[in-house]
Order: sequence, then C-alpha cells, then structure tokens
Amino acid sequence: MNVPAIQVLSVSRSFGPLEVLREISLEIRKGEFLAIVGPSGCGKTTLLNLLSGFDKPTSGAIVREGQIRMVYQQDGLFPWQTVGKNIALGLRDVRSQSDRVQQVQELLQLIRLADFENHYPHQLSGGMRQRVELARALAGSSDILLMDEPFSSLDYLTRLRLRQELSRILKERPRTAVLVTHDIEEAAQLADRVVVLSESPAQVRQEVRIAAPRPRDPTQAAVVRAMQLILTELNIEPDARQYAGARSNERE
Repeated sequence: MNVPAIQVLSVSRSFGPLEVLREISLEIRKGEFLAIVGPSGCGKTTLLNLLSGFDKPTSGAIVREGQIRMVYQQDGLFPWQTVGKNIALGLRDVRSQSDRVQQVQELLQLIRLADFENHYPHQLSGGMRQRVELARALAGSSDILLMDEPFSSLDYLTRLRLRQELSRILKERPRTAVLVTHDIEEAAQLADRVVVLSESPAQVRQEVRIAAPRPRDPTQAAVVRAMQLILTELNIEPDARQYAGARSNERE
C-alpha cells in the first residue's frame, strides 16, 4: 500500500482573480481510502475535479496511476435505461457480450439488487440508486474511485447503511478511494486518512490517520477520536457529552 496512485505536487487553482486552492501537496497510496473535509466552499470539489482530470491546475502537477471513475452527489443514472443496462454502461470496454452479462450479474449480486435488474431508476429508492451508481463506477478495470458527497442527499439512517455497503463492496473489490464530504462522522468511519482543508484559498491544515481496520462502527473509539481531532482542527468545539459513551467503552 506504499505505491502512490495519485500524487498532488504543489497544486494551486485560481479562477480569474479568485484563488481557490494554494500549494496543495498530497500522496494517495494504492488501496488507500482518503477523505477530504473542510469548511463549506473551501474548494473540496475543485480539488476532486483536479484529481479526476476534469480540470487542470493553475500551477503544480498531478500524477495519476490507473483508470478513474467518479460518483456524484446526485446519481447520473439514465432514467430510460434499466438497472442492468445502467451498470453495463461501465463495461463498454468489455467486448464479449457474454462477459458483460456475467459481470453485470456479479455486480448486481455485489450491491444486493439482483432482483431489480429490469427496474428503472424511478422505481428505486435514493439509496438503491446510489448503490447502482457505485456498481457502475466499479464496473470494468477501474483502479481509482472518486466520490463527491455521494450520500449527502439521503436521510441519516440510509447514509449509515450505505457506508456499511461501501466498506463491504471495497473489501470485496478493492480500489483506491477518495471521498469528498462535509460529514465528519462519515469521513472518520470510512477513511484510512482524513485530509482537513482550511478556508479558501484552501491549504492542507492537518492529516488525521485512523488506524482501526475497516469496516468500523461510528461509535468506535478510533472513529470518535478522529472526529474530535478533525472538529478541533476546524475550530469547532466537540460536545463532550456526545462522546462520553464511546470513551467509556474504549479499550486500549
């Protein structure tokens, strides 16, 4: 896990006179799950667009190793295509029809929607649509999964379930993953490392590592500690009562 999948080398990004990112350097290792958090409007999505190659830095460079797929906040499923056909769009490079059919079936099993292959997106819940979006992003030979607040439009319980699903899916189909989120709990629960950005123009303020193996429970001591560190770095005073139960259950 020491081989870099993405290297961000002193990257800055400005839009005219507006400086959004300033001198950001990061190394994301193969197989690592990295989360990016920071104040609203600080440039998290701008950084993700640079990582994907959809945008170019004003200065600095980004080096990528592998094929990239993205998952967005609002799913990009085609409403006139069935679940199975939406997933198959991620397999366009697979020439054999029989191989495509087999891989679609495997992905449907992976996201636990095998009975919904012939349903249309409007017939699914928001959480189910995001699982289909994940399956399409994981289809084929992609190496890097970039996610821009993929669960933020869902209710809390659905987000919890999808975090568990995402951890399970990545365990079965490992990828380098980068998640942009405003949800500190989500970042601490899912990621191996959380990068905290400053106010715009964004710089890296802190990196928080979570040593506990994935998947994790949000009340796990390592998750709670990471949340406290992140909130403190963002100048938000954690409510001690919120963490009292988790601290009392901590086992060294």
